[in-house]
Amino acid sequence: MLSSLMPQRKEFYVLLATLADRVVAGANATLRLMNGLGSNTEDLPTLVAEVSLLEQAGDKIKAEVITLLHRPFTTPINRDQIHSLVIELDGVLNALEDVARAVSMYNIKESTAEARELASLGADACMRLNRAVAGIAEKGRRPEVIGFCKEIEEIEAKADAVQRKAVTKLFDGSGTAWNAVKMSRFYALQEVVLDTCEEAAKTIEEILIENS
Repeated sequence: MLSSLMPQRKEFYVLLATLADRVVAGANATLRLMNGLGSNTEDLPTLVAEVSLLEQAGDKIKAEVITLLHRPFTTPINRDQIHSLVIELDGVLNALEDVARAVSMYNIKESTAEARELASLGADACMRLNRAVAGIAEKGRRPEVIGFCKEIEEIEAKADAVQRKAVTKLFDGSGTAWNAVKMSRFYALQEVVLDTCEEAAKTIEEILIENS
C-alpha cells in the first residue's frame, strides 16, 4: 500500500530530506564552534551566524511542509507522523541554535573536553538522523533505517553519561560557583540536541512500523 501512495506526493520526502540536510550542517557548524573556542575566535561569530541561518532555512521548510499538510490529497505516510517528524527535525535546529547563541550569552571563552564530546556526539546523531530520513521512502532500506535509529538512541544514552560526569566535575569544588552554574546550563542545552534527535528517531520507527 505504501509503495502505491508514494509516487503521489514525493515532495514530502524531498522536503524532509532537505530539512535533515540542514540539521547535519547545523550540527557540524556547532561542532566547529565548540572546537574553535579559545583559539579561532575570529571565526566564532561567523559560525554562530551560520547556525542561525540554517535554523531560519529550517523554519521555511517546516512552514512549507505544514502548508502542504493542510491541502486535501493523499499523503505518502500518516499526516500526524509527517507533522511530528518535521517539528522534531526543526526542533534539533532550534536546539543547535540555542547552543550556538549560548556561547556569547554565557560568555564562554574556553571549550571543555565534555562540551566538545557532546558536540561531537550531537553531530554523529544528526548524521545518522539524516541517513534515516533519507531511507524512509524506500521499503528495501527498512533494516538500515532501523539500525540508524537504534544508533541514535545509543548515542543519546552515551551523551547522558557524559553530561552527568561533566556536571559532577563542575561541582567538585575546584571552580567557581558561577562557572559551575553556567556550564551546567550549557551542557543541558547540548543534551537537548541529543534528546530531540532521539525523539525524531522514535517517530521514524513508528512510521516504519505503521507502514511495514
